[in-house]
Amino acid sequence: MERLIDPAVFRDVLGRFASGITVVAALDAGRPVGFACQSFASLSLDPPLVMLAVGHSSTSWPRIERAGRFCVNILAEDQRATCAALGRSGDDKFADVPWSVGEHGTVRLDGALAFVECELRAVHRAGDHHLVTAQVVALDAGQDGRPLLFFRSRYAVGAF
Repeated sequence: MERLIDPAVFRDVLGRFASGITVVAALDAGRPVGFACQSFASLSLDPPLVMLAVGHSSTSWPRIERAGRFCVNILAEDQRATCAALGRSGDDKFADVPWSVGEHGTVRLDGALAFVECELRAVHRAGDHHLVTAQVVALDAGQDGRPLLFFRSRYAVGAF
């Protein structure tokens, strides 16, 4: 028998797992498109694969999916404003966010700790999200620094 889980309790309990924050970004008709994402992880070393989860309600994801390639930008702790800009809805998210075109035509954010350029492999329906797998085609450590973390629905600072 299926047991119902209270969504508030689910969010509270799983919010105790600290996660890094990324921005997934691509070019769509020459313009940057992207969103903040904390559901990102490495998946396989051989071949090099990563995975991420994207809410079905995302208006940016269909445009990134159409592009077929994207960059996962791992944010530094001083990039809270960038995270906030890319976490909101709207077409002008990149207005105050400095970026450049990556090696494979993706969007790299200035100041990120690292860049992982990817080619889309598969998208699976998983509850109210899409589970996305992608092959890494290029990656690079950006600048040294500390990661931007999220813990219990707030930004957090880790001891590194």
